[in-house]
Amino acid sequence: MTTRTYSVKGMHCASCVAIITKKLSALEAIAKADVNLATETARIEFTAEPLGIEVLNKLLGKYGFSLVEERSSKVASPEPATARTSSRKQEKLDELQRQKRQVQIALPLALLFFAVMMWHTATAFIPSIPRFPIDMQTWHSITLLVAAWVVFRLGEPFLRGVTSFARTGAASMDTLVGMGALVAWSYSAFSILFPNLRDKLGLPHESFADAAIVVIGFILFGKYLEARSRLKTGEAIEKLIGLQSKSAIVYDNGEEIEVPVEKVVKGTMLVVKPGGRIPVDGVIFSGSSSIDESMITGEPVPVDKRVGDTVIGGTINKQGSIIFTTTSVGAETMLSRIISMVEDAQGSKAPVQNLADKVAAVFVPTVLALAVLVFILWLGVGTPALGFRDALAYAIMAMVGILVIACPCALGLATPTAIIVGTGLGAKHGILVRNAESLQTLSRVDTVVFDKTGTITRGTPSVTSVEPFGDTTTPDELLALAAGIEKHSEHPLAQAIVAAAKKRNVEPVLVTDFKALEGVSVDAKVDNSTIRVCKPDGNDSARPEIRRLQEEGKTVVIIEQDGKALGLVALSDTLKPEAKETVAELRRMGKRVVMLTGDNRHAAEFIARQAGIDEVVAEVLPGDKADAIKKLQSEGRTVAMTGDGINDAPALTQADVGIALATGTDIAIESAGITLLGGDIGKVAQAITLSRKTMRVIRQNLFWAFIYNVIGIPLAAGALFPLYGIFLNPVFSGIAMAGSSVSVVSNSLRLRAAKLS
Repeated sequence: MTTRTYSVKGMHCASCVAIITKKLSALEAIAKADVNLATETARIEFTAEPLGIEVLNKLLGKYGFSLVEERSSKVASPEPATARTSSRKQEKLDELQRQKRQVQIALPLALLFFAVMMWHTATAFIPSIPRFPIDMQTWHSITLLVAAWVVFRLGEPFLRGVTSFARTGAASMDTLVGMGALVAWSYSAFSILFPNLRDKLGLPHESFADAAIVVIGFILFGKYLEARSRLKTGEAIEKLIGLQSKSAIVYDNGEEIEVPVEKVVKGTMLVVKPGGRIPVDGVIFSGSSSIDESMITGEPVPVDKRVGDTVIGGTINKQGSIIFTTTSVGAETMLSRIISMVEDAQGSKAPVQNLADKVAAVFVPTVLALAVLVFILWLGVGTPALGFRDALAYAIMAMVGILVIACPCALGLATPTAIIVGTGLGAKHGILVRNAESLQTLSRVDTVVFDKTGTITRGTPSVTSVEPFGDTTTPDELLALAAGIEKHSEHPLAQAIVAAAKKRNVEPVLVTDFKALEGVSVDAKVDNSTIRVCKPDGNDSARPEIRRLQEEGKTVVIIEQDGKALGLVALSDTLKPEAKETVAELRRMGKRVVMLTGDNRHAAEFIARQAGIDEVVAEVLPGDKADAIKKLQSEGRTVAMTGDGINDAPALTQADVGIALATGTDIAIESAGITLLGGDIGKVAQAITLSRKTMRVIRQNLFWAFIYNVIGIPLAAGALFPLYGIFLNPVFSGIAMAGSSVSVVSNSLRLRAAKLS
């Protein structure tokens, strides 16, 4: 079985996804077609040899879609992937600019003609309102010309939806928009250009060209908002790829030679100097150092490495030069696997189905069939009772009225207006929403998973206690000795000790002859004594106070004077002040709360107890984090993952909703659908409240958008005429359509006053 990934051109709604998936899956050579609206890609599994791109595009071309081959295997080197993502991003930027130019023209026109439409309507019911200054015949002619340009120029994609439906029977949202706008304009053109024929047929004088302008303008605006929200979909992958080293230093018989990283093979000896990035995975052959592995583990404290220890590509060598033997290169490295996991998680997600797009496939042919059926019924039943002329007039008005009232203006506004107001409200509260899909899914979340380091905790080590052994020294004297020595070290733990002394107003002692034994200890002279700061050895670890602190997951260092232990300093990451209340609030909302961390179980459970979390998954690598999310999802859970590190990226993309902290890495932020400013996890509960209220408004909007059709279509068809002699003139169909839009926008604006906490 062979897998190919393609970029999809021309796809912009859920019904497009359904059409492409259905047509591709029907081919015998294709075992599975996974089409993703969010990433605009199609991942196709072929049963044997892949079909040629020409064959696939010939099949999809008649439906308005095309494929461009993107990749056929996992990322093996940074260059092709970087070129691919840059090209795709530029294409999206170009398309967004094109849409923006269209909206800058179409939206002002839509607002203008909508306002005039409402003015005309108001003057018919409120005599005190002044008449429009331009006579109706002239205004209708102007409207017809403007509408012709809007419909046939800006609305060309929608008209293609009509022609595609006529050829293939496959309907999308474009079909509905195009048909409504085309019928409204065509009737208006007939009425204005052939007034004598119109009068002979007894047809109304009204023009519906303004309705076509309003429909096209608002729908284009909604499409632009959607495209803008999806623009950064691929940036997580792009930034992950950017972490891969472009070159490596090969160690060959004492010589150091810099080569491109893609030329490195397994078994090669590589040199990495202080501050350098580890190019690929391997095992240390010579030297020792502290390696910043936070991109993998999420932990802020660098890990001491010696001969025989493994190093991971993409991590940072903080101190000391090392020589290591490569064990994994290309697609086999940990970083490449993380990239693949993020890509797979993005590609495997089913796109959120927009209710309007779901309905469109059934609604369009139903409305068209109903319009034709009503036309025939009026001629067949109305002619014997009213005569052919009147029956024909009523038949045409009924057909036009049905199509005009079915124009999906309110349907197109229902979601965008609520999302615009909702995301604006979120931004005021420091909650940035990437797309409507994330906001919609967040309202259904029943399980919230938190990373530990940098999310539940502050993400940096700090001194939690200073404990002398016996009465020979005080805590401040002990801290002064430790800070005096650690002032000369760049290790993060050393910096934390110096910061603690400053916070407690403890003056570090003056030292001389500072020496550092990498990964073991630092020592110096104070007066005539040798003071050493070191990790506990076997004897030290037997002390109950040290054992207790280590069981709490804290890092312990011993301060010795001339070989005698004076006391200890304990350091650990500390709980964020808002963490406990956040967990309690989520539980009050009925959410299941889980901590997911790469840290050791003792440290994780200690922090979890402080935060009030009783479910912990600890000591997990990035792949295991994503698997833990999958396990929860397999239980039927809708999961939100909150994190801030590169190591969280696979889990953030695998989760139904990823929530990133803006204080974290760019990759975590780009992998998530929701970003919380300031690193305040208290906003998680606020984001859920925001999503619930926004989705409630969207559901209300969709109700109002549909109720006008449910009530209006029978009235436009003349359902009341046989009983009461009442016939809904098509102009009132236009009023009903405008009224539905006003109700939808007004309802969305209510969100501005919503309280999130």
